[in-house]
Amino acid sequence: MGENAPVKADAASSSHAGDYQELVDEISELLGAPATLENRDFELIAFGAYDSEGELDASALDPVRTRSILTRRSTAAVRTWFEGFGITRATGPVRIPPTPEAGVHRGRVCLPVRHRGVALGYVWLLDDDPGPTDAQLAAAMEVTARIGALLADEAQHGADLTRELRAVLTAARGWPRDMAVAELRTALGARADGPHTVVCVAPWPSADPDEAPSLRTLPGATALCTVPWATAGQCLAVLVRLRSADTLTPATSAAARLLERAAEAAPGVAAGVAAGRSGLAGLGAAWEEASASARAALAEPRLGPVARWASVGPYRLLTALPPEAAQDPSVRPLLAPAHQELARTAEVYLDCAGQAGRTAAELGIHRQTLYYRLARVEQLTGLNLDDGEDRLLLHMTLKTARLP
Repeated sequence: MGENAPVKADAASSSHAGDYQELVDEISELLGAPATLENRDFELIAFGAYDSEGELDASALDPVRTRSILTRRSTAAVRTWFEGFGITRATGPVRIPPTPEAGVHRGRVCLPVRHRGVALGYVWLLDDDPGPTDAQLAAAMEVTARIGALLADEAQHGADLTRELRAVLTAARGWPRDMAVAELRTALGARADGPHTVVCVAPWPSADPDEAPSLRTLPGATALCTVPWATAGQCLAVLVRLRSADTLTPATSAAARLLERAAEAAPGVAAGVAAGRSGLAGLGAAWEEASASARAALAEPRLGPVARWASVGPYRLLTALPPEAAQDPSVRPLLAPAHQELARTAEVYLDCAGQAGRTAAELGIHRQTLYYRLARVEQLTGLNLDDGEDRLLLHMTLKTARLP
């Protein structure tokens, strides 16, 4: 926080991106020092490039500022440390002293950005000697009030789109989904006709809307919401604008940022990205692709942590099967916890196209041990591993059983 990053923040998805930049530049001019705007989650929105020397002072960099510059956000521990100085409740400037043991080698001045009593973000600058005067800080606080109004307006707009996106993703196929898509199309206006895709991050650690990430930090993101995931919990859905239907880079970049954030709260998270589409007519199908891709990445880590629909191979079919498909009567005995090693052996054997040498090497066992285990698999299931259809049934069932 308080960093003078020599690059712009990812604010392309914000309708007020230019306004934020102008207001932060205005604060920088008022204070005669570079200022940085972050939202209440400590994610970078904009920075003021004021620098009387014409270049960034390398001595201004400390571990906290360096990480924030490179990643556009700070860790949960750093956020908690700064909030300990009362910035979430403050209505005026807060001076924070240098604390080298916390990675803060230079003091900061924090200008809380509030709207109707609610803290929506923070403007940061380095507390030099001499620092800004009280009159300068008072003038800067007037500008933060204008920033607060913009943040509140954008938050309200995002909340509206959240409700409409969730309606699309949870509606039944047919006319209920068509009506929900029409409402979302109306809310998006001209933006609805361009290429889009959907990202699914699962499982998402919180269903609380206040814990959702800011759209400004996700390149191309138009709307996001949480929806029920599998049999329990929540996943996060993000509607992402694309440059073209076959260029998914904005979606995979957004997915990577969301995974980094989710991993701080809980391990074992993956993301799926649907194929690109023009307009919103196929949004329901895109969501099914994205959520299926996330399930595939959770079942098969080599596909993730960000799995594109085009890359998940047989899981495009397996994820469409009902949950009870994994409970085929022939294979059910093999899926018992006591036979976990046998099930793993059978799956690797089938992955290796039935080649005993490759399978034994992959598992790190002797061939005779492999043959013994495969014989036990046939005894438990009644399937013949020399029969192509029996092998196909076993292979599909074993992989489907690992899907969340």
